[in-house]
Amino acid sequence: MTDATYLAGRLLLAMPGMGDPRFDHAVIAMIQHDADGALGLGIGHEVDDLTLHTVLADQGIDPGAAPDVPVLYGGPVETQRGFVLHSADWQGRGTIHAGALGAMSMSRDVLEAIAAGTGPGRFVVVLGYAGWGAGQLDGEMRRHGWFAAQGRAGIVYDTVADDRWKAAWRAEGIDPALLASETGRA
Repeated sequence: MTDATYLAGRLLLAMPGMGDPRFDHAVIAMIQHDADGALGLGIGHEVDDLTLHTVLADQGIDPGAAPDVPVLYGGPVETQRGFVLHSADWQGRGTIHAGALGAMSMSRDVLEAIAAGTGPGRFVVVLGYAGWGAGQLDGEMRRHGWFAAQGRAGIVYDTVADDRWKAAWRAEGIDPALLASETGRA
């Protein structure tokens, strides 16, 4: 790895035909990437029949001012654990800066603030995360499993989850319909 924080704050896009169905058309908001590994939040697929109001009710929080938005599949690791990727206009206990994507919080106080109408101006709620051990993601990048796109808050917060993969490719100037599902070797 040449730059230990290269991917933090970027969107990681699954290449067609990467071989892991859990990441088909995945868009991963990268939170951390260093010599010890990487952590990102999937933001491209909704969890069936689960919304923020359900999560709040499960936590004993009155939804108050919170919109009843879909909850996203954050990744295959710790799928019962919740995270909020949000604009940088709010910070609470343990909030982690995520570059151009804003910040990530995983404590109850962000949910309480959203319900009270005092939370971040923009947010997505996810269950689970994508994690890689030391050097693992770097190897997957070399095998053409992922493409590192610019971190664009508009794609995270203003684009419907199912459209984020195509929108991120297009924002890079690439027509996703022209992507090959196999790579060659020179």
